[in-house]
Amino acid sequence: MISVKNITKIYNPGEDETQALKNVSFEIKDGEFVAIMGPSGSGKSTLMHILGALDTPTKGTYHLDNHDVSTLNDDELAEIRGSKIGFVFQSFNLLPRATVFRNVMLPLIYSQATEKERNERTIKALQDASMPENRWYHLTNQISGGQMQRVAIARALVNDPKIILADEPTGNLDTKTGEMVMGTFQRLNEENGHTVILITHEPDVAEHADRIIHIRDGAIVQDAKNDHKKIIHRNTQS
Repeated sequence: MISVKNITKIYNPGEDETQALKNVSFEIKDGEFVAIMGPSGSGKSTLMHILGALDTPTKGTYHLDNHDVSTLNDDELAEIRGSKIGFVFQSFNLLPRATVFRNVMLPLIYSQATEKERNERTIKALQDASMPENRWYHLTNQISGGQMQRVAIARALVNDPKIILADEPTGNLDTKTGEMVMGTFQRLNEENGHTVILITHEPDVAEHADRIIHIRDGAIVQDAKNDHKKIIHRNTQS
């Protein structure tokens, strides 16, 4: 699914250059649940931007589902983002004056899908994200933080991406709510087969993944199977 080879990212090349990534290489298989963990300034955000086709490396190659992303132009990157990747962010990025249903449907507005197809895909995404049906027509500023993150997950799912890329998805949530959200990611991975890539600085969050890649000072310092994976027995409607 993903192959990263010798990726280097340099900002401001020249005298004031900053090397954010240094010869980073790894592979992620279809259906894996991988956490990329590191402290602030480690390069994990830069790596997330490259994996999410939001940026390209200075050197090295990035193949996503047989596409060489490192060579694509802006329009081609946008196409990859829209069709292959679902993004979930710490800050939710929802429209506060739109309903839950409308927020999830937004990525489909400019698609070729019919109104019926858009409605069906929105309903499926909300169900897959375990969003309670009695909240679907509430405004997003009328629901809890955990429910906001479920809406964000549903929006990421609505285009049926192969990859869910989650950037600090529990950062604005309390511990109990964060565990519920991580349970949703586990179920999407185990039952729906989505490849999940989780960006985090928190060891407790990373331990929900099957594999943890540790990054520090722009380089991978450890890449290993997680033998202490947290399994969540969750109430998906909470």
